[in-house]
Amino acid sequence: MSAALDALQSALAAEHAAVYGYGVVGGRVGKSRQAEATEAYSAHRARRDGLERAVRDQGAEPVVADAAYVLPFPVPDAPAAVRLAAVLEDRIAGVYSDLVRAAEGALRREAAGALREAAVRAVRWRGSGVAFPGLAERATRQ
Repeated sequence: MSAALDALQSALAAEHAAVYGYGVVGGRVGKSRQAEATEAYSAHRARRDGLERAVRDQGAEPVVADAAYVLPFPVPDAPAAVRLAAVLEDRIAGVYSDLVRAAEGALRREAAGALREAAVRAVRWRGSGVAFPGLAERATRQ
């Protein structure tokens, strides 16, 4: 598998997880942020569907969603749901950062746009930004 296709499949897998995660966020977030959660859920579904098409266009079979995903922490209330949304966006930014690095042309532009969108949503959820969206999570692992 090429580096671009591998990164594309990773982005697709992350979008599957984000769609699942936003189902949890939407069920716990307060009414004041419900529209924001719904908008993010829809955006991730659209990205997921686009990535599935892109993988097929490369002649590969798209990775499928898991039946369920382990959340990084319990989400019993609205503040935890907001934290989860920020974590989801940080993770998405990371995989799109990898796709930007691996892809070329239109796919690279699309990945850069998705990275930007994830970074903006993360700032909205968290209330603050990070210096290098998509790389912050990696910096803490080293």
